[in-house]
Amino acid sequence: MDKANMKILLIEDERPLAMVISRVLTNAGYGVGWVSNGARGLEIALKEDYSLVILDVNLPGLDGWEVCKELQARRPWVPVLMLTAMDELEDKVKAFELGADDFLAKPFEVAELLARVGAVIRRSVISRDLVTRVADLELDRKTRKVTRMGHEIRLNRREYDLLEALASNEGSSVDRETLQRRVWTDDEAFGQSVDVFMRTLKQKVDVPFGRELLKSSPDGGYMLSSDRCVARTLGYEAFVA
Repeated sequence: MDKANMKILLIEDERPLAMVISRVLTNAGYGVGWVSNGARGLEIALKEDYSLVILDVNLPGLDGWEVCKELQARRPWVPVLMLTAMDELEDKVKAFELGADDFLAKPFEVAELLARVGAVIRRSVISRDLVTRVADLELDRKTRKVTRMGHEIRLNRREYDLLEALASNEGSSVDRETLQRRVWTDDEAFGQSVDVFMRTLKQKVDVPFGRELLKSSPDGGYMLSSDRCVARTLGYEAFVA
């Protein structure tokens, strides 16, 4: 596990504690960012890529519960370690129900903090190996489950195979012939079949979310593109990294 490429966001309003945690994590080889306000922390976590968010419960702006809930809804692949001054069962249950990956009660030992940070990140790395992500779209190759912005998208077998073929070549055009070989194993595959399935796939993957990821390419093929943008459609904003 290459810590040099791993960034941790610490959202903690107690400055002395934040300085200690930041120093400990930095000495352990992690890159660390610190913010003391819940709303600002959520904004940063949604825009930048982090290997872990360490999140205090009692925060100004937005409390840790709200930050965790929103982060889970919009970037569910980002692991969260929650900190709290109380070691109550109800708090642990609430943290896990909101999508937190682990829970650590204050005060804690440095060794335990480092152990939990390392464990959460390792589990996340293993999980990412089974999941393909393109912007806010997620494909779980083990379960064949597809979600976007936290909402499950139900696809049939060929739709999923077609989407996976494009996701594995993110940002690059894939011609019809290649898609036919990847998705269809019999003689029924024609270029028109690919076009038909692409239209139904776009209706499920793009249209409900107001931002186009599936695109036709000039060479006649198709691609799944994750250009950075903020989509303002259908009355909401979708922040995409």
